[in-house]
Amino acid sequence: MKKEWARVLFRRRVYVITILLIQMSFILGVIAGGSLIFRYGSICLNALSIVVCLYILNKKEKPAYKLTWIFLILLFPIVGGFLYIVFHSQSHSRKLRRLTKTGDVKCRPLLTLPGTALEDLSAGHKDYLSLARYLQNYAGYPVYTHTHTDYFDSGEGFFQAVLDALEKAEQYIFMEFFILRHGAMLNPIIAILERKAKAGLDVRIIYDDLGCFMSLAPNFNAHLERNKIKCMVFNPFKPILSSLQNNRDHRKILVIDGKVAFTGGINLADEYINAIDRFGHWKDAAIMVSGEAAWAFTLIFLHMWNLEREQEAEENYRALYPWENEGCPVPAEGFVQPYADSPLDDENVGEHVYLHIINNAKTYVYINTPYLVVDDNLLSALTLAAKSGVDVRIITPHRWDKKILAITSRSYYRQLLAGGVQIYEYAHGFNHCKTFVSDDQVATVGTTNLDFRSLYLHFECGVCIYENPAVASIKRDFLKTLPHCHQITWEDCARNAFQRILQEVLRVFAPLM
Repeated sequence: MKKEWARVLFRRRVYVITILLIQMSFILGVIAGGSLIFRYGSICLNALSIVVCLYILNKKEKPAYKLTWIFLILLFPIVGGFLYIVFHSQSHSRKLRRLTKTGDVKCRPLLTLPGTALEDLSAGHKDYLSLARYLQNYAGYPVYTHTHTDYFDSGEGFFQAVLDALEKAEQYIFMEFFILRHGAMLNPIIAILERKAKAGLDVRIIYDDLGCFMSLAPNFNAHLERNKIKCMVFNPFKPILSSLQNNRDHRKILVIDGKVAFTGGINLADEYINAIDRFGHWKDAAIMVSGEAAWAFTLIFLHMWNLEREQEAEENYRALYPWENEGCPVPAEGFVQPYADSPLDDENVGEHVYLHIINNAKTYVYINTPYLVVDDNLLSALTLAAKSGVDVRIITPHRWDKKILAITSRSYYRQLLAGGVQIYEYAHGFNHCKTFVSDDQVATVGTTNLDFRSLYLHFECGVCIYENPAVASIKRDFLKTLPHCHQITWEDCARNAFQRILQEVLRVFAPLM
């Protein structure tokens, strides 16, 4: 069975790759043939590229994206403009934008069912009031108090907590993950879900098709449905050249009865619990919220669930609220503010959370990220904070899962070191944590990497915590990790001419990685 499953998976991948190559060859052939056969073909295509460049320059978009596309068009003036139109002319994204707005209108009033603690936060915590106000008043995610937090500094601790929480589920279980892979981690979870679904619980799973492209059989969703688990494969990958494939669901969310929720960097695959060795020891982080804040993750999941299910748009979300007839019994432990980010609303929530924390830091900012491919805004914020006397430290991996991203990330080291930022590489393996912590007051744990895809193209989520015991746990985990890291020096950044040219080229194309 396992060999047959592997053969089916392999055939599907080969088929998809072949179809994509045929399409690319066809497009390039048509363009090349047109410029040779028709006298004015190349003139028209060059004119089209000029018009496209003017459009890009006036478009509301990150300067890095504009620079990348204009560079490509200048490099390939005949092909570039045409390819930009091919990649950006689909209508499906407009439909998703409309559904996103509809979902926002439905979910925002329900997010405040537990109330909001913004006034209590503003009474004694002025330093990060601007961040809390932005997330509540503009992004739409309230501040909660009656919430207990548990921070996990490893996939192993997270996994055990998930198993325990799933066994206690009584009404519903909602799961949303970028990667699912059969093995010692996923299989026991699926077994519990199947058992709970057969017992009558509402069990739903969302997984990203591209994220699971090499890890799940094509009919995995049908297997789940046969076992009474509702399933949605997000943005199914199709062998068609399209910019829509960029918008992936990179979130990691598990919600149980609206009372408990998990998020963080951990997917459901064996490397995340070090059951297998892919890139050395896998360092990761997650957080569990119990109480009012879990309700926000419930609505974030439901919003995504109904993005491509218009027939279910009338689902009564309020009926899933766990404390309709009684207040949340969880004691207050500081302030907790979950948030989500979407590439369809032109608001970079994840980036703005990071910028708020950096710009408001007085003493220190400690950052974990698996990738360090940042635009000028974040680069300037990090170096300005360090130049202003803030202790800015960043831990990245020493062993990387993607070689090109490793080379590109390291191209930023010299500029950051020159600005006073301290950079460390996790020597034991791959650091996949996405955490910020600052001044013993504020921290965030989530799914957003410091790279262009995560910040601007993917669906992401996270949780901000203020004056909460988890802040100390996140700081302690960071400091505990430092002795297992190699601090980057100027000598480590020495480059020959070839390396320098390669890094500069890769930085130009960083927005497309």
